[in-house]
Amino acid sequence: MSFLEKPVPGRLLLDDTVPLTAVIEASQNLQSHTEYIIRVQRGVSSDNSWYEHFSCLPLQVCGISLPLPPKKLIGNMDREFIAERQRGLQTYLDTVTQHPLLSSSLAVKKFLDPNNYSANYTEIALQQVSMFFRSDPKWEVLEPLRDMGWRIRKKYFLVKNKEQPKERYLLSWVSKTKDSYHCIPGKQSLIPYLCPLLFSSTSESSALLIRPFSEKGSLRDHICKVKPRESYLKKYCNPKKSQGLELSHIKLYGRQILEGLRLLHDAGVFFGHLHTCNVLVDDGVCRLMDVENGMLGIPSALRPAFTQFRKINTTESIDVFCFGHLLYEMTYGQPPDSVPIEQYPPAPSTAVVSVLQSILSTEACKSGMPTVSALMQTPLFSDVQLQRSEKLQIKVPSRLKEALKAAKESLEKRLREEQRLLHQHRRLTRAQSHHCSEEEKKRRKILARKSHSCLFFFFFFSCPSSGSGASSPPTCPSSPTPPPTTGMLVCPHTCHINCGSFLLSACLLSPICLSLCFGTYQTACVAPPRDKILPGLCCDSARCCSHQ
Repeated sequence: MSFLEKPVPGRLLLDDTVPLTAVIEASQNLQSHTEYIIRVQRGVSSDNSWYEHFSCLPLQVCGISLPLPPKKLIGNMDREFIAERQRGLQTYLDTVTQHPLLSSSLAVKKFLDPNNYSANYTEIALQQVSMFFRSDPKWEVLEPLRDMGWRIRKKYFLVKNKEQPKERYLLSWVSKTKDSYHCIPGKQSLIPYLCPLLFSSTSESSALLIRPFSEKGSLRDHICKVKPRESYLKKYCNPKKSQGLELSHIKLYGRQILEGLRLLHDAGVFFGHLHTCNVLVDDGVCRLMDVENGMLGIPSALRPAFTQFRKINTTESIDVFCFGHLLYEMTYGQPPDSVPIEQYPPAPSTAVVSVLQSILSTEACKSGMPTVSALMQTPLFSDVQLQRSEKLQIKVPSRLKEALKAAKESLEKRLREEQRLLHQHRRLTRAQSHHCSEEEKKRRKILARKSHSCLFFFFFFSCPSSGSGASSPPTCPSSPTPPPTTGMLVCPHTCHINCGSFLLSACLLSPICLSLCFGTYQTACVAPPRDKILPGLCCDSARCCSHQ
């Protein structure tokens, strides 16, 4: 893509979890101000890149200090000031794009990629919800819950049923994605540890779901001690009162969540979206929410994290990896900054750290995740007493089972392909980094000096000289003179010892043959039969080769 070329406008089905990176590559003076030009790239492929101009980002609501470099009214065209300000702006961009919540916000996406994030999804959702309510007039929209969730293409509304006017329900609208399967299990009102789904409807462009609204909020709301209706940037970016849960709650909630995962896995339903925002807590009972996300093709919030590890390549292992993140947040009051993790802060129990190490350590990420059943048998969760003792299960129709199986296979195939491409990109990046390192440059310089010295030694001693010490032009014997007793032939035009080739081969770390023919010698070279050549340097009329 040429400099400052814009991508073709149009609505693309993008994966919003793929990170965007931004690098300031140039600046230009325009009248009384300086314009900085940013190269933006989606993912690891340089093909998905374009250029944008720098402007301010409205991120004050997040509560995080993001200082922009200072401006000047006088002297703002100085080269030193422009370079200093460019470094400050680059630091600002790195902070924004590397923050998990800020980088996924609509303000940042629209700033870096306005072509693909210019649509007003709240208005689109309102239009489609209104059209749906015309066919089912018992539902009524009370208010849109703006910015309650972090997903750009998913909007929430508070609705009521006219037949039960005092009850409040949560309507979620989600736009079609590139991996939409549109196969949603039926009502989940009688399934424990799963949030009941009262209504669902899908179309070619979107899906609409209705479930009860919980005023007590999600598990993350409990950890951060915030109200569920507030903006997610305000709630979660820099929470002031966030703290980990007590050990008894960690054990109880963790066991209930594992029971919910076991129910889904036994029924062949894949989740992949387990995190503290998707767990509702009501009267000491945890319920998994948004179980249908995977079947709607919505990318997981932790997708950039688990695609780094090739052993996490099944939907079951993804759920276990996500559970490790959730357990860490329940323990320490905040999600981990990165994975793998080797050092853990003090925890309420060593049993908690043991489970975390079995999921989030380097060895676990490289060798594979434990199963849900194995986690339930650990000392942390094995002694938890649940109210329900009978065996629970989800009944899935056979036709839906086939659709779920096909969707699961498609999702895992795409994941493995992404992991393969990412692995190739990592190897290439490491090779380039090693090639450009100072240590490698120094090694190549030393090697070049040794090669030059060996060549000088070889050519110096290979030149014939007269008895008086004056150099004379080389002469060619009239006919080859074979060695007297061996019956083997030596090329008559080498006139050199093996040591030159040996030294040069040792310097270059590879075998090499040098034959020196000067003037008429080259035309007079006659290659003897290959099986009659002594080891050493050989002239060949077609090519030069080494015979060992």
